[in-house]
Amino acid sequence: MPIAMITGATSGFGRAAAHRFAAAGWSLILTGRRTERLEALEQALGDKVRVLTLTLDVRDAEAVARAVEELPDAFRGVTCLVNNAGLALAPKPAQEVDLADWHTMIDTNVTGLVNVTHAMLPRLIATGAGASIINIGSVAGSWPYPGGHVYGATKAFVEQFGYNLRCDLKGTGVRVTDIAPGMAETEFTLVRTKGDQAASDALYSGTTPLQAEDIAEQIFHVATLPDHININRLEVMPTRQTWSPFTIDRD
Repeated sequence: MPIAMITGATSGFGRAAAHRFAAAGWSLILTGRRTERLEALEQALGDKVRVLTLTLDVRDAEAVARAVEELPDAFRGVTCLVNNAGLALAPKPAQEVDLADWHTMIDTNVTGLVNVTHAMLPRLIATGAGASIINIGSVAGSWPYPGGHVYGATKAFVEQFGYNLRCDLKGTGVRVTDIAPGMAETEFTLVRTKGDQAASDALYSGTTPLQAEDIAEQIFHVATLPDHININRLEVMPTRQTWSPFTIDRD
């Protein structure tokens, strides 16, 4: 059976994707920093498919390389890498943000992404036709908004990294896709506001945001397309979300 490696599998899109791939019989390599959540996932899915869990901080290049190098034989032939690990912090104006929060977003969303991708490229190239790298970007990578600052910039990196990676992977059969969700009701805002449940509830109140399962379905769809099809970028927004007009500073 095919194998999917999913980073940031302990919540949100990653956890939903793990359930979706398991439902289709895929073997799973699931990584995250919260061991207890990984163990719960393994208990939930392990009776259906083969599951390997790795407590891993994608920001640690040496740990990532070691984990990939030490994959058991049964999990070496990876078909799909889902680069889901990422976060947003500091939804305030740039001039009010703690620099450490910027560094955390860059280290996770950019450095972590390239660490995992670099380590996994030889295995995906060995798989060849039908292999996929699916990076979880965001509409914030294309559409700026107040408080987006470094988060939006990191997601713009995700998009361009994928495009350039595609150029280098020509002829290998490995596909690269940037999936860019809009508003989705996950732990995203809770993490961004450092635990402010009221702020999270207010953001999603009175509308119909995407759910983690909606994006998991798109991830699975992209991963299971015929070998000759590559979706470069898939932007997904709730029907009830759209763009705002330009803002104007007036006297």
